[in-house]
Formats: sequence, C-alpha cells, structure tokens
Amino acid sequence: MERSVLLAAAALLLLPPLTGTGAAVTRLRVSANFECWATADSTLSRPRCRRLPRSGPPLNAPALALGRARLCLHSQRCQPCLRVRLALSAAELGDVRGIQLNFLELGSNRASWLQVWRRHRAPGSSPWQVQFDCFPVESGRQVLVSLHTIPDRGWTLNRSHLVPAEPPGPAFTHTWVPEERAIEVWVPEGPALMVRLCHQLALECEELPWPFHQQVLVPGGHRVSLPYEFLVPCLCIEASLPHHDSTRSKRCPFRDQPAAYGPELWSSVRFHDYSASSKDQMAMVLSTSCPLHPRATLCWREVVAEAALCHDIPNSTASEEDQAYTLDKVDVHPQLCFRFSYGNSSHVECPHRPETAWNVSVSTRGLQLHLRLISSIPAAFSASLCQRRGGQCEPEPPLYTVTQPEGSAPGELALLLPMQVLGSCVLVWRSDVRFARKQLLCPDVSRRHFGLLGLALVLGLVVTVLLLNCRSAWRPDDGPGGARPVLLLYSPDSEEHLGLVCALAERLRAGLGCDVRLDLWEAGGLGQAGTVPWLYGQRGSVGRQRGTVLLLWSRGSARLFRRWRGGAAGGDPPGDAHDIFGAAMSCLHGELGTAGRGRGWVLAYFSRLCSPRDVPRPLRPLPTYRLPRQLPGLMGALRGSPPAPRRCCPGGVGGLLHRLGAREGSPPPRHSEADTGT
Repeated sequence: MERSVLLAAAALLLLPPLTGTGAAVTRLRVSANFECWATADSTLSRPRCRRLPRSGPPLNAPALALGRARLCLHSQRCQPCLRVRLALSAAELGDVRGIQLNFLELGSNRASWLQVWRRHRAPGSSPWQVQFDCFPVESGRQVLVSLHTIPDRGWTLNRSHLVPAEPPGPAFTHTWVPEERAIEVWVPEGPALMVRLCHQLALECEELPWPFHQQVLVPGGHRVSLPYEFLVPCLCIEASLPHHDSTRSKRCPFRDQPAAYGPELWSSVRFHDYSASSKDQMAMVLSTSCPLHPRATLCWREVVAEAALCHDIPNSTASEEDQAYTLDKVDVHPQLCFRFSYGNSSHVECPHRPETAWNVSVSTRGLQLHLRLISSIPAAFSASLCQRRGGQCEPEPPLYTVTQPEGSAPGELALLLPMQVLGSCVLVWRSDVRFARKQLLCPDVSRRHFGLLGLALVLGLVVTVLLLNCRSAWRPDDGPGGARPVLLLYSPDSEEHLGLVCALAERLRAGLGCDVRLDLWEAGGLGQAGTVPWLYGQRGSVGRQRGTVLLLWSRGSARLFRRWRGGAAGGDPPGDAHDIFGAAMSCLHGELGTAGRGRGWVLAYFSRLCSPRDVPRPLRPLPTYRLPRQLPGLMGALRGSPPAPRRCCPGGVGGLLHRLGAREGSPPPRHSEADTGT
C-alpha cells in the first residue's frame, strides 16, 4: 500500500495541471466509464451521474488533474469553477465501491465533499475514469482537493489549484440606512449598472423574497435605495454591467456587523416542528436565508409565555444534518424547548403543538395526595414529595412509580402518596425517557373536610408519640436483616378509611422503620403482575421473612366479606381476580384451614369506623387490635415482640381523642368489654 501511494505521488509530480478552456458548464454533473451514482453535501446540489463520452485520450492511472471552467447555472450569473478528472487502477482498488473528493477553498475556508459510487461490481481490470463538472470557487482563490476510497483503504491523492483572478467588476459605493431599513447604492459617473441585494449562499447569491427583490438599472452619477426584510450576515450588494455574463462586483458588509447577529437573524429563520410524542423525539427543520448551522440544546420554561426564562438542561445537544435537528428519548412538551445558539446570540423555539401526550391532576384524601394520570402513550411516571424552599422544590425520597405497559390501551392511572406535612407539593415526571420536564403540583387543602384531616393529623401525632416513647423497647432480635415486612391489606370502602390507612402506613414506614407493602405504593408492579399473582407473591415474601399481614377492617370490609362468602358458596372461584380484598380473603381462607390457623395475620380496626361486631366470626380467632387505643400492642405484634406496658401507655391518647370528638361535635366513644383486645 505504501508503494502505491509513492507511485501515485510520483505520477502527480509528472502530471501537468489541466488547462481549462473556460468552457461553460450548465449544470453540475459526474461522468464515468462505468454505471455510477453520486451524492454530495448541502453546499453542492446533487450532481447527475452519466457515462463518460469517448472524447480525447484517457488519463494514465493513477492521476488527479484539475482545470478551470465556468459554471453558468440557469437564471444565474456565471462564475469560475474547478473541473476535476481522475484515473485509478482497478487492480489497486480491489473491492473498493466508490471514491470521495474533498474540497477546501483557502481564504474563505469553505469545504465540501462529493462521493461517486459504482452501481455494480464489474470483472476486469479497466481503470476508473471519472470527471466532475464542477466545483464553484471565488476568483483568485486557491483550492485543495484530496481523493479517498470508499471504504477507506489508506490510499489518497492530493492536489491544489489557483483560480486566476478575474478583472475587477464595476465600482460603486453604499451606505446603510438602518432607520429606513434600506441600503443606499451610488453609481459613479460612467455607464449604468444593474444593482440588486441578495443573500450569499454557498454557490450563488440568491435574490431576496418578494416584495424585496429588486434589480434596478441605475444611470451613472445617480443613487438608489434598496429595502431589505431582515438584517442578516449574508446580505450582500451586487452590481454588474447590463450585458449578459459581465463581470460583477459584490460586497457583503454585514458579516462582521454585530447587529446582523441579533433578533433579526432569528426572525429570518422559519422553524418547522416535527416533534412526535409517539416517538419520544424532538425534531425541527430550519429554513434560513443564510447558510447557518446553529447549535441546539434543550431548555425548559416554567410558564408558557415566550418572555419566560428557559432553564438549560445539561448534556442535551441535538444532532444536526442539513439543518434538521433531532433529539431522542424526550418527553415532548410545549414547555420543553430547543435553544438555538449561533455566535453570541440565541433563540428559544418550543414545540408548536399545544397538546401533550399525558396530563396529571392532584387532589387530597386525608393525609394523602391522589394523582390522576391520563396518558395516550405507553409510559412510566414517577412522583416524589417535595417542600418549597426559596422558590425551589427538590424531590425527597421515597420515589413512587406507576407504569402503563407497552401494548395497553390509553387510559387512566392512579398514584397515591402520603402527605407528611400540610402544604406538601409533589413533582411528577416521565421516568422512561432521558429528558423530561418535572411538573410541580401543590394541592389546595383550604376547602377540604377538616374533620377528616384533623382525625388523620391526630392519628399521625398519636402514632409518632407512641413510636418515640416505645421505639427503644421494641427492638427485636431481627439480626442483620433489619425490620420485618408488613403487608397492609384493606377495603377501600370510604375516603375516611382510605386516608387513615395511608396515614398509618406512612407512620409505620417513617417512624418505626417497617418495610410496608401497600398496593397504592406499588401500582406499577401490581399492574404488570396482576392482582392475584402480586398478592400471593407478597404473601410468600412476607412469610419467608417472618413478617406480618395486617388486615385493616371496617364496616365496608364486613359488607365485602359477606359478598365474597356468597360468591364462594355459589360455587364461584374464591376471590375476585380484579379485587385485592377478594383475593386476600381467598388467601386467608386457605391459611385458616391449615394447621397454622392463620399464623402471621393480624386484624386491626379504627374505633370510629368499626366495632367488634363488624368482624366476621371466622376471622375472630385472629389477633385483633382496636385503634388507636391498642396501638402499642399492634406495634409489638408487628415488631415480633410484646410491648413494655410501663413505657408504652401514654395517658394522653384518650385526651387527644376526647378533644377530637369534642371538636367534631360528638362525645367520646364508649367502649365495651369486647373492645379490649384479642
């Protein structure tokens, strides 16, 4: 391979430059002695590929020859261009499928590339003969050309060519008049000149859009005012003599003008939004007057207003190809935007569609927050409580997650979180994507039923006091495994009962350190596994770890139990496949019939919502606790050791309940002997 490179270099030293005749080229094209197709970057329109006509002797391989020509595209003025001819030995190319030409115009640092591919593998050893017409250049510029193979085999050829400077074009002067949004052009005494404003692109100076496109014939010694739409860096003034293909003078005075990189630059850009929630992709395509390639990153706005601050998201640069910007794994949202940066200026562009793939609302139920999620796409959502401090709301553990699996129909998801402090807020976001905006929700509890809220608060206070007083006395010998798990089961028959269930579960978890298994906290796993498999899986796990199943009873539980027994007596399968309570009764029914007689199960009820008579006779053999009076005994049962009565009998519990009853306008409850325990 090194030998072939040396031979190529020697051949190029002996090869004279191709002396172009200046023949006009009316379109970009590639000619080859084989069936080919060509592609190029955005600075070159895709050239047509055709068979090389038999004219003149072929080059001896290896060879790379450059020559001058003129490019005269339709409805455009002619300009200098560089013609490329090459010859390569098929024996040295081997399994090469194509070649790539790289161009670099010194001075302007304009770069471009062209690829020529062979359509079919052809036997034989005939050399490749390729001609490209042609690469446009500026007068007086030097161009570097390099040749590589596809795939790259380390084989390369390099040449350079200086395009002679053309005679200078006609003289004129100009003045920028910003208050009139115009450029004034003065033609000196002499022949009349054709004057216009244009946008300088890679190959041509494109006319301004209507109604700003003007091509005015200005007599010598006169001036003309040409209006423009936007002040952009590529805005140029071009003057020429009236006859066809005359030399031109062109000036682009705003390339170094800071005002050309301000808001008007972004106003000249048209943003086409192709973002799609179904693909989790942000996508925008730019249509620009100037050949811009800005950098695009993500940012998020706190509000929808265009003047709102957009906070940058780190490591979120979008990929760009031909002014098309894409970024994957994004939760598409009207407030999650692209920030385009070019030079010292930037612009924020948000998705144009106001609708979102999901939305969430929050309400309060006692000391819990109820999140209602509606999603039109399969997605996973996470939520976390937070406390607002100094305008910020940082998420706090634990993290709650719910999932709408792939293939499921669009629908509603529910997630319940314990509210540890009044005024708690919650952050909700999509957790199955890389970039997502966290939505902050702060529920208004001012119009809630404060009797229920007060009851939940008092229960939380009672449990906290008991835990603080009794924690040191309830440390069982669990070994390195830590706290025993608690599977908490209930019937969601009333809002009041559900609020107390969540309050008790949170206090057991946060205050006593129990590993509480609650369906409301594991909605994602329950939805994926199904009700019955999830319940029996949790029951087996709790049993293996010597944990406890805590069954919180209520009057609604008694009604559901009678309905469940009626279904079982009628020959229906015990338990309801869509109801955790029914599945739990089936599980307990099976365990009560064994020798263990329901070992590992504990029943408790809140005295305000239930009485001992509401507990069915088949369940009365279970250890039963009345809350909150017998909370110390329940704590001891959950920890696997009896409580210490002399340290765990705070006398203030009855007083707290008495004050709560007086505040609600009802006397404190009276207890019978049947209420005193198991």
